[in-house]
Amino acid sequence: MIDALTVRFKAGWRLVPTTFVGASGGGLAYAADMPLPWLLGAMLVTAVLSLMNVRLSPPRASRKVVLAVIGVMLGSAFTPNVAGNLGDWGASLVIMLVGTLFMTGVSVWLSYRVAGNSLATAIYSGMPGGISTVTLMAADSDADLRIVGLTHAVRILVLLLVIPLILNTIGHVNLEPGTTTLAQWLFMPSIGESVILVGAGVGGAWLGLCLRLPNPLLFGPVLVSAALHMTGVSEAAIPPMIAAMAQIVIGVSIGVRFLGTTLAAMRLNLVVSVFQAFILILIAAVAAWLGHVVTGYSPAATLLAYVPGGAPELSLVALSLGIEPAFVTSHHLLRISVLILAMPLLFACIRKRN
Repeated sequence: MIDALTVRFKAGWRLVPTTFVGASGGGLAYAADMPLPWLLGAMLVTAVLSLMNVRLSPPRASRKVVLAVIGVMLGSAFTPNVAGNLGDWGASLVIMLVGTLFMTGVSVWLSYRVAGNSLATAIYSGMPGGISTVTLMAADSDADLRIVGLTHAVRILVLLLVIPLILNTIGHVNLEPGTTTLAQWLFMPSIGESVILVGAGVGGAWLGLCLRLPNPLLFGPVLVSAALHMTGVSEAAIPPMIAAMAQIVIGVSIGVRFLGTTLAAMRLNLVVSVFQAFILILIAAVAAWLGHVVTGYSPAATLLAYVPGGAPELSLVALSLGIEPAFVTSHHLLRISVLILAMPLLFACIRKRN
């Protein structure tokens, strides 16, 4: 018992430098009026230090908590008004799935034919899902986990840097961080509202694990929080300080994945990963324009819904910028669910063919 507590204490203590670095990067980005400052600032600083081989502990345990927090945040965007729009999302979801099929084909081809990776590595590297979900699935195969992790980490890094620029070009989106007063930073919900939010996070995580949802710690709380907010049981929201801390942890989680990456050894895969990310953005942009024309949703909303990155990261972008977070989150949930169901069938077909 004491030994276990000692191990946990040491693990928590090792996170202090990582958290400090991430918070410092977020603070500098906030002071510089960068878009999505806490997420991008933490991500960039930790990525640079990791590439310089500065060892920073990954926030594994705290990331699990943060996923539940983000899930509750995203669920709060499903207001009673959103319920009336759910039936209008069908065409957009179909466009997203067709676009995902094209993205997967292009990504796998680039990794297999251009980078020269094995077929299993190429499939998992090209799969347009979240890095955690894909890496976990790839662990049960003969795929090269270094290349799979690197490809997805580079893709998310490029997406989070490029998407704000595209949104700024599109216009009608305020990318500047709003001025938050000290009172707003220190705001906390009432005891009753806090109990509801915590219950949504804990109960949602349990439900997600029981239902075996993709990324259960994220999407379980999304479902419970959405149900509470759509039915009017709760109107509570996550406090700004906790939301900023969640963004810092997500940013750090991406940045530390570059630790141990040697540019010389991984040069070809790095170049292919960056090129792949831009190609996927282009395909997503075309699909987003079509989705905008068909559904009437803004190009910014359809782009965030269609672009193939991690569900926590891109849904958090939509929430932070106020760009139809419920719409965006629902699309990412469907895409990841379909990919998880399709992967075993795809590998079965490949094995049968070979």
